[in-house]
Amino acid sequence: QVQLVESGGGLVQPGGSLRLSCAASGFSLDDHAIGWFRQVPGKEREAISCISSRDGRTDYEESVKGRFTITKNSAKNTVDLQMSSLKPEDTGVYYCAADALRFSLCVLRSGRYDFWGQGTQVTVSS
Repeated sequence: QVQLVESGGGLVQPGGSLRLSCAASGFSLDDHAIGWFRQVPGKEREAISCISSRDGRTDYEESVKGRFTITKNSAKNTVDLQMSSLKPEDTGVYYCAADALRFSLCVLRSGRYDFWGQGTQVTVSS
């Protein structure tokens, strides 16, 4: 059974950092493109970052470039999102998702992903 579980969310002050983790069970993250998404009430789910399966190519939404870093830990079967210089507009529920297609390249589009975690809340506020 494929399962994704996010962790690491919380309350942080502007300028602070958080590290989110997406743990997978039932499949290897090495074989699938993984994306991180953010959703704010009343808005569509937004793609934040993704990492491809084979070559580890990464991509970022423009507003997080230089502040967020996505990495894969094959030994732990996790994909982490290191978030720095956080801003109030980074607030939202963060989801990780996996593309069911093996060895795929990542894209910043939610419709491409098939398996989703339950989300973790990130609140950036003073």
